[in-house]
Amino acid sequence: MSLEQTEDLKAFERRLTEIISQLQPVTGRWRMVLVFITICTATGAWSWLWDPDTSQVSFMQSLWNHPFFTLSCVMLVFLFLCGIHKRVVAPSIISSRCRQVLSDYNMSCDDTGKLILKPRPTT
Repeated sequence: MSLEQTEDLKAFERRLTEIISQLQPVTGRWRMVLVFITICTATGAWSWLWDPDTSQVSFMQSLWNHPFFTLSCVMLVFLFLCGIHKRVVAPSIISSRCRQVLSDYNMSCDDTGKLILKPRPTT
C-alpha cells in the first residue's frame, strides 16, 4: 500500500468517525423524545383502559374523556410518520451501509466509524 493510499484511508476514517460522532448527540435527543412520548402514551393507555366509563361510552367519547392519552398517541403516530425511527438509528444505518460498500474492498468498520482491514484472501 502506498503512502497516498494510506493517507486516503486515514482521511476517510476521520471523516466517517466525525460524521457518526456528530450524529450521536442528535440521536440521543431523538431517543429521549421517543422514550418520553412512549411513556406518556403507555401511562395514558393505562388510565384509559382502567377507567370504568370506557366500556360504557362510545370510542370517540372515551378518547374525548382522556385527552392525555389521545394527544400522546397522536404525537407518537405523528413522530413515526415524520421519520423518528430513522433519526433514532441514523448512526447504525450509516455504519451498516459503509460496511456493505467496504466489503468490496476487503474492509469493514465498527459502529464508531473506525476502519477494520481484513486479511487479503489467498488465491
